[in-house]
Amino acid sequence: MTSDPARHEMNEAPLPARPAPVVIDERRNRKVATYALSGFLFMLGASYAAVPLYDLFCRTTGFGGTPMVASKAPDRISDRVFTIRFDANVAAGLGWKFIPEQSEITIRAGEVKTVGYTLHNPKGEASTGIASYNVTPEQTGGYFNKIACFCFTEQVLKPGESRSEEVVFFIDPEISKEKALDSIHTITLSYTFFPAKSAGKPLADAGQLTGAQSPVSK
Repeated sequence: MTSDPARHEMNEAPLPARPAPVVIDERRNRKVATYALSGFLFMLGASYAAVPLYDLFCRTTGFGGTPMVASKAPDRISDRVFTIRFDANVAAGLGWKFIPEQSEITIRAGEVKTVGYTLHNPKGEASTGIASYNVTPEQTGGYFNKIACFCFTEQVLKPGESRSEEVVFFIDPEISKEKALDSIHTITLSYTFFPAKSAGKPLADAGQLTGAQSPVSK
């Protein structure tokens, strides 16, 4: 019997190759998971560090109207004169009275001044507050220097207790070299007391706060 060549070739045709089995590299997966967890923990730690680092950045650069921190008085006093206004506010939830002893003063750049504030807790229970601050116009933040201050320090007042605090500051005489600030003659130093666990940025507009105290001349 004569064989059919076409059928013979069909019978001998190779079978299609099977796909290679998928091999799961458990070590690689564990390594990827470790990297992902490490990245998450780093971002979490960075978010907690952001607030103090941002605060440090602001206090060393004057960014956002944050006054500088100085260790000593300048070595000269210029003829440039400024009016410094004092704004004192209390955020909702604290209930204190917070009043500057003076509503404003006149100061020459390089001259050191001390201004007092009065804190009072009229409530029937002790409470803790912490003050934050800034200056306006914001461009003057890099020239407004504080030597001593009660800000960023928790203040505990007993029921009915009153306390006096002071801020010691000066305007850097180098401000006279900044021609873009020649038109500025008035600077407002704004403090806001917050409940200790929710301290934030001070608000110069007392109308946005509950229980805010407007500056009152002594």
